[in-house]
Amino acid sequence: MRAFTISVVLALLAALAAAVTPAFAADALLSGGRPATVSSVESAGNGAGAAFDGTRTTRWSSAAADPQWLQVDLGAPATISRVVLDWEAAYGRAFKIQTSADAATWTDAYSTTTGTGGTQSIGLSASGRYVRLYGTARGTGYGYSLWEFEVYGTGGATTTPRPRPTFTDEVTHHEFQANCSVTANRPDDPIVYPGLPGASHLHTFIGNRTTNAHSTTASLLAGGTSCTNPHDRSAYWFPSFFVGDRLVEPAGNQVVYYKSGILEYWRVQPFPQGLRFVVGSPGATLEQFRDSPGAVEGFECGDLTRSWDLPVSCVRGSQVNVRYQAPSCWDGVHLDSADHKSHMAYPAGGYCPAGHPVAVPMLEFKIAFPADGDLSQARLSSGRGYSWHYDFFNAWDDPAVLDALVTHCINGGLQCDPRGYDQYKPHRGAALTPDFQLPG
Repeated sequence: MRAFTISVVLALLAALAAAVTPAFAADALLSGGRPATVSSVESAGNGAGAAFDGTRTTRWSSAAADPQWLQVDLGAPATISRVVLDWEAAYGRAFKIQTSADAATWTDAYSTTTGTGGTQSIGLSASGRYVRLYGTARGTGYGYSLWEFEVYGTGGATTTPRPRPTFTDEVTHHEFQANCSVTANRPDDPIVYPGLPGASHLHTFIGNRTTNAHSTTASLLAGGTSCTNPHDRSAYWFPSFFVGDRLVEPAGNQVVYYKSGILEYWRVQPFPQGLRFVVGSPGATLEQFRDSPGAVEGFECGDLTRSWDLPVSCVRGSQVNVRYQAPSCWDGVHLDSADHKSHMAYPAGGYCPAGHPVAVPMLEFKIAFPADGDLSQARLSSGRGYSWHYDFFNAWDDPAVLDALVTHCINGGLQCDPRGYDQYKPHRGAALTPDFQLPG
């Protein structure tokens, strides 16, 4: 009789479990790859996005102080039924799960003072666009640390982040090149001084052959290009280089890398047509140039590397190279902003911040000036070497071509030439045909 009773109880429990499980099973993971922000990070490799990247090999870790918080933007209002917290050893003993419609006013959906760490699945009945873990007491002497923070429910963003691809190859790069030669030197800047020819210091232009003070998206799309990829009608420009009063033009094709600026390179999306921005500042100090949030390799020639000002001399036969990375997180709304920078942001800890959630290609200009010997009189048209900056005005004439290059090369973890071919991995093919057309 006892065995019969136990079997009946077990059957009833199984039936109850089956009745409950579908409610969770119907819920979608809303937080995967979504933009996130935090109160603090322990180190650069432990940014907010690490808790939403779908892997237990990266984690968010806060400073060792109370309180701390981690929040995620679901992209649109959502009904939230459950959160799962996968704690690292440094867990929260007292914390709340909160929701908000505007990331300003928060409502408690769950609260505990007896957290024990591990993996916690917490049922909720809440709504909001933003979900936050708010920790008030740490369970250890360290900060708060989460491998993953998963939010389940219905609603949220209508777009799904690009999934992580799987490769048999080792991924060492995620980039393709634009190779473009000089087209003109003009005292124009159609981003900073639109419609005002001669209002700027002298700039050297590569790419679009028609770029001038009056350039617009439409005029660039109608113009020719010096880039090897004929679909790239974009305009690229930077301050001109002088030795004394002699203008020194870059010779031949210059390299503009399109790379991933975030750890999750498979989430990078193409630039929207007409997006434009300025990188760096002609008014920057040496420290501001050197300490830019993007990687700055500065100037180099011969054995000299990472110089934050123009070299005063270079060995004969060398040239002056400069490299400087652009911000790669877009606010998803504005093609420009009043300062030509605020609609863009640099990643934080390898992830895009919540206010700039869209990862776009990270540009890195690699410009080579054929100058050597005595360069004590070298200067930029904008001033000292640390006034180096550059402008970008996107005008790829076929968005599908740019998308193919981003998908195949950046998302695909390759090191590509301008048609999307990686010579080190020929078995992966190319994004475009030899005449730069889409296959098929």
